[in-house]
Amino acid sequence: MFTKATKLRKLFETPGIIRLVAAHNSLGAKIAERIGFDGVWSSSFEISTSHCVPDASILSMSEYLAVAESMNASTSIPIVADCDTGYGNLNNVIHMVRKFEAAGIAGVCIEDKQFPKINSFIPGRQELASVSEFMAKIMAAKNAQRSADFMVIARVEALIAGHGQKEALMRAQAYAEAGADAIVIHSKAMTPEPIAEFTSAWNYQVPLVVIPTTYYTITVRELEELGVKMVIYANHGIRAAISAMEKTFAEILRTGSSVNVEMNIASMKSAFELQGMYQLKHNEELYLRLSKQKIRTNEPDSNDWQQ
Repeated sequence: MFTKATKLRKLFETPGIIRLVAAHNSLGAKIAERIGFDGVWSSSFEISTSHCVPDASILSMSEYLAVAESMNASTSIPIVADCDTGYGNLNNVIHMVRKFEAAGIAGVCIEDKQFPKINSFIPGRQELASVSEFMAKIMAAKNAQRSADFMVIARVEALIAGHGQKEALMRAQAYAEAGADAIVIHSKAMTPEPIAEFTSAWNYQVPLVVIPTTYYTITVRELEELGVKMVIYANHGIRAAISAMEKTFAEILRTGSSVNVEMNIASMKSAFELQGMYQLKHNEELYLRLSKQKIRTNEPDSNDWQQ
């Protein structure tokens, strides 16, 4: 059966860089698909922010899963779930993989930090798990999956934690040997030089993934030239939404009407299209029309019983 996991696997096998953008609900995922992204990153940062709680392992696995499942139901492109540290130890990871795969999610990404984690862009505590502990999580995840196409992506946080290139390469190589389908090399540097240094030293067949939140001037073409296979714009959906809502709400409050914002916000027609209202009306017209038609039954004529 051709699943979204198969779609994601095919993207990794096809020439060209894969582009994912983050979402925190079905609306964002559907817009990402309409715009033309290859897949959606079910972002723990965005989902946490949408709940107004810190991105620090506060929400439960079930809450993250419900959002990812909703995104998956609303789109035809692959969903890759940002599953933080796997929600606990290797047994939690096994449970997580089975649940997310059963929900139709194409792949999951886990990072090599200790549980509970804290967002990578927060200064201070960025404690890494031991290499052996995280390798065990990857092996457990790969053994737990049902389909060969489901992807388990390992995220290396050594550069985030300030441990340098040597540690980052050692960890990435170990995770590749443990069975990871791809490696996210994460950096919060303001320039892409640390990523370029890492990619030049990477000699494994396992593909590389990046999240250019801070070194955002680099282009997709430049990333592809570095040997990067997938780029994730991991937090731009929620940041765009926050900015747009703040400006719109402030202008309405300032002027006492919405006249100045109407030209800059989506139309009701656009909202109806995204929510499927026109399909709903079509279904009503179709099936209500059919229900009004006379339906011939196989019930015998009353006189037949007297014969």
